[in-house]
Amino acid sequence: MMDINEIREYLPHRYPFLLVDRVTELDYEAQSIRAYKNVSINEPFFNGHFPAHPIMPGVLIIEAMAQAAGILGFKMLDAKPADGTLYYFVGSDKLRFRQPVLPGDQLVLEATFHSRKSMIWKFNCRALVDGKTVCSAEITCAERSL
Repeated sequence: MMDINEIREYLPHRYPFLLVDRVTELDYEAQSIRAYKNVSINEPFFNGHFPAHPIMPGVLIIEAMAQAAGILGFKMLDAKPADGTLYYFVGSDKLRFRQPVLPGDQLVLEATFHSRKSMIWKFNCRALVDGKTVCSAEITCAERSL
């Protein structure tokens, strides 16, 4: 549905913080998105987390889910960062980690629109590996004009 070039139009992030490689589904009726991040041993965070037992930091899994949610928000508004709008990750609720994410995993990211009040958006998100949920959270983003 969206390759990396189009994703870069919707997210201001760049290496090493662009954490969405491809969008595979975008359902406007269900207001949901499905994307993925290929997790490689070449990621810079694996050098220190942890050298003998590399595990993707949980905060980056949350950030990846938030980025997928941000793409969904932009698509729902039919806007892009170049139009002068950004989404800032401002919080999470109901956060749960269920298993570690390792090099070689494909992290599938799902986000569904939950609610919007003024400029505050909420999304129900989860990250999966091999069909099993590894993380879930309610992600809150703030829409800001530049």
